[in-house]
Amino acid sequence: MEGDKGTVCVTGGTGYVASWLIMRLLDYGYSVHTTIRSHPDQKRDVSFLTSLPGATNKLRIFHADLSDPDSFDVAIEGCIGVFHVANPMPTHFDSGESEEVVISKAIDGTLGILRVCLNSKTVKRVVYTSSASAVDFNNKTAQVMDESFWSDVDYIKALNSFASSYWVSKLLAEKRALEFAEEHGLDLVTVIPSFVVGPFICPNLPGSLEAALAMVLGKPDLYNLLVNTNMVHVDDLVRAHIFLLEYPNAQGRYMCSSDVITIEEMSEFLSTNYPELSIPTVESLKEVKGRKCPVLSSKKLTDSGFEFRYGVKEMFDGAIQCCKEKGYL
Repeated sequence: MEGDKGTVCVTGGTGYVASWLIMRLLDYGYSVHTTIRSHPDQKRDVSFLTSLPGATNKLRIFHADLSDPDSFDVAIEGCIGVFHVANPMPTHFDSGESEEVVISKAIDGTLGILRVCLNSKTVKRVVYTSSASAVDFNNKTAQVMDESFWSDVDYIKALNSFASSYWVSKLLAEKRALEFAEEHGLDLVTVIPSFVVGPFICPNLPGSLEAALAMVLGKPDLYNLLVNTNMVHVDDLVRAHIFLLEYPNAQGRYMCSSDVITIEEMSEFLSTNYPELSIPTVESLKEVKGRKCPVLSSKKLTDSGFEFRYGVKEMFDGAIQCCKEKGYL
């Protein structure tokens, strides 16, 4: 563990990316404040966070909710950086709330947190976690897309997907966050991950893993999301977050995606590497229809000096091993 680098705040600490980010920040020598939503019926089990190496002395957990941005005041107080990872949507996309409510919570919650950061006088930079859904849902024909591309709300709504509300909320929240930062002189960078795959320390199966492992878990209704999948290892993603907090010249949006794999390639890869699992054959997947996503370029991030450490094999090895350990397989 490195020396004391100061205190940072991570919102949404019980989530997949946020919990892994907390673990890495503690490794890197940061003290961490994290926020979690109060559970109305029971006390949430956060032992997977409190048992992390270094957590006893360097991790503090606060209760806060995006519907009340002022509730983040205490957690952000004294922090030099804030990682806004929290999202009002549950892990598995479909919250049962109307699209308007989901979008409003995402935007208002994000802007409220940015105001707290602005007023804190100690926060030097905010790193906001967006989503590839803010980039590649449009009618552009480009085979490769970077941070200059934005998704289109009407295009997303026309897809009529169970995840449409989530996709639109991520798109509009990132746009408003960047506008707010420019209007108020707040140092904000956004990280745009593709499918996040790899091991997990949170107790629940993350939504991105449920989709990425659809062929492993026997969920054919999710195969349409895998026609052409951009992916990033969770550890690469959180290291990119920390890199962008520390990189002096960081500015604007940063795509974070290291690999792309088709559903046919995924079937062959899984069958070869995990022969003990029952994986659909390439032939059986020929009827699967879905969007052929463009390749998402992380050139801006790597040109800044960041290096990806993991490939598809490490992503699936970590995810499948954790699923076995936690009883999902």
